[in-house]
Amino acid sequence: MLLPNITILPGFNIPTYFLVISFAVCVALAWIYYRASRFNLSRTIALDLSLIVMVASFVGARLFHILYENFDYYRENPERVFYFWEGGFVYYGGALLAAFSAAIFLYIKSPKNLESYFDLFAPVMSLSYILGRVGCFLTGCCYGKSCDLPWAVSGLHPTQLYAIIFEIGALITILGLEKQKPEERKWTALQKQGAVFYIWLILHAVGRLIMEHFRDDFRGPTVGISISSWISFILIGLAVFLLTRKAPLR
Repeated sequence: MLLPNITILPGFNIPTYFLVISFAVCVALAWIYYRASRFNLSRTIALDLSLIVMVASFVGARLFHILYENFDYYRENPERVFYFWEGGFVYYGGALLAAFSAAIFLYIKSPKNLESYFDLFAPVMSLSYILGRVGCFLTGCCYGKSCDLPWAVSGLHPTQLYAIIFEIGALITILGLEKQKPEERKWTALQKQGAVFYIWLILHAVGRLIMEHFRDDFRGPTVGISISSWISFILIGLAVFLLTRKAPLR
């Protein structure tokens, strides 16, 4: 059952998606603060990085939607670029700009620990994605193709739930990997800084490919497959390269 808005007072509604995202941000900040101390990383840098990630994610997700999914509409109605409460965000747009901004910030502030901070953020990003897809499910966006299976929702594949279930598996996997001491991990590639983040990136991208296969909402121009699918393939290749560079598997 869709729940696009939550009524606070008569005539005053809050978009459910933004309420869920606000909750996700609060949880993410608290978890990052705790994890920074646990992994002996600077809380100040971690929180500054969190702010950069949040702002870059918002801007990138909005810009990707405007430029890629509905450029003609916004060209004719430029003022609606700022009507963000009406929706219109692309996850990968936000993730890519956030990653780029985070890498620059860490290269300046803590280059030796750059990949350690990526590891710090990996499960937090995963949980945030799960909560974000909960918001998508309640709002009814990112829907799937027609489906007559028992778990269909309104006659459609619940692609948001597919993404949530797969991402929960990815989160459990990287948390399990994180519990192991680096020297206890079987593969040499998993013993380096950044391994947890790169494994998450691979798993997340695979989950996104599965979700993209079932989606049926407008995805913008395609080149055989959706642009998000192409980005997923590129991220998998990049993560595998970074994970295995100078560290061949045993």
